[in-house]
Amino acid sequence: MADILPLPYAAANADVSTLAEVLAHTILSGQWACSDIVPRELDLCQHFGASRNRVRNALATLSACGLIERTAGRGTVVRNISEWHLLDPNMSVWLSGLDTPHPQLVNEVFAFRLAAEPYVSELAARSATARDLAQIESAFNGMCDTAHDPDQRSAHIDYDIAFHDAIYCASHNLVWRQMGILLRPSIVALIQRSHHRVDRLDDSLERHRRVLEAIRMRQPDTARKATEHVLARTASDLELSEHPPVLRPGAS
Repeated sequence: MADILPLPYAAANADVSTLAEVLAHTILSGQWACSDIVPRELDLCQHFGASRNRVRNALATLSACGLIERTAGRGTVVRNISEWHLLDPNMSVWLSGLDTPHPQLVNEVFAFRLAAEPYVSELAARSATARDLAQIESAFNGMCDTAHDPDQRSAHIDYDIAFHDAIYCASHNLVWRQMGILLRPSIVALIQRSHHRVDRLDDSLERHRRVLEAIRMRQPDTARKATEHVLARTASDLELSEHPPVLRPGAS
């Protein structure tokens, strides 16, 4: 059997869902690229020490999510990222456990955030209740409390995610709230990848503070622009654009 690389091993006697997750992570991380030929079922069986039925069902799960396609005379191939079903519940599970997402997936999720979140912040500035504002502020305070302690880096990321979740909820628009929930694993992966270096957290916090204040003051246009500044920081951290200028507290 030819070596199957780069493919990690699953635990012994792994079930179908575990096999599907291992294979999905190989694709979602970009280790297997578009049009790559997926190893044969028999090779995967030997690699994982799994029955052919389990491997076949795992591949069927990936196929249902648009990750792979079986073609006559060519075998099973990885599909183009544009054909992936990112809103499928299985994809949400797989993305939530992914450490290093596919570079193109990072670009696509960032493009979604850039198109959606400034407008969602506008809606939040118009519609946020006192409870919404308290949730946004609580998440922001958590970001501040954990910003400069390396041991609390994971907690800081959680508060960052909660900050954006709270803004989606504060929009009080059913469609945007549902989109935020469905794409949350993709957004989480993006935030984790773009997590700021210690010497850049003050700038990040200032950008988030401006979003909070604009929503609190019922300033939709300012909220939109402040969110664009947050995303400019994200683009810089992801090396998707030139570094934006550093914002200073109190600057216009």
